[in-house]
Amino acid sequence: QVQLVESGGGLVQSGGSLRLSCAASGRLFSLFLMGWYRQAPGKQRELVASMSNGGSTTYADSVKGRFTIARDNAASTVYLQMNSLKPEDTALYYCNADYLSRRSISGAPGDYWGQGTQVTVSS
Repeated sequence: QVQLVESGGGLVQSGGSLRLSCAASGRLFSLFLMGWYRQAPGKQRELVASMSNGGSTTYADSVKGRFTIARDNAASTVYLQMNSLKPEDTALYYCNADYLSRRSISGAPGDYWGQGTQVTVSS
């Protein structure tokens, strides 16, 4: 079992930056593929970025070059640095954990979710 707690969301103007954090409890954090998803009102939840336990990263096309995912295994924390934010980045952002990347092989999220943190970008 792992529990995930996100923080760092807020209101920011277009072009601004935010850094999201996701702290994980439980053991074996380093064995999880960690991901950030987001869901905007009326839209489906989508993968924003992920990082495997080996350090491989994946990004949605819409955030490439603007967002960076990073992890600190010693601190059991994953981060999402978001730069050049746009109004269309407004969404509830969720942290996700996939043990041994088992679900990501089929393109599915992992079993563990945080409660979400709201990001609102004003124009």
